Amino acid sequence: MQIEQREAGSKGAFFINVNGEQLAEMTYSLTGSDILIIDHTEVDDSLRGQNIGMQLVEHAVEYARKTNRKIIPLCPFAKSVFDRKKELFSDVLR
Repeated sequence: MQIEQREAGSKGAFFINVNGEQLAEMTYSLTGSDILIIDHTEVDDSLRGQNIGMQLVEHAVEYARKTNRKIIPLCPFAKSVFDRKKELFSDVLR
């Protein structure tokens, strides 16, 4: 499964499509030139137990590093990932 990204203006998402159906998505908003706010993460039950949500957050972290942004994880799931991975993600956490 490949994680894809779409971005339009100040809104964006990392997502997974399987056979043309979107089964996982993490949405975000861009604020200014340096802040990415993760606001929602959803993974279809058919993908549960595969760490897909974690992979979506990791992609956001990689994207933030590449674009010199900081992340505010408003989504409860993303916040829990950042809380567990503080040392690995502290460079992009705001």
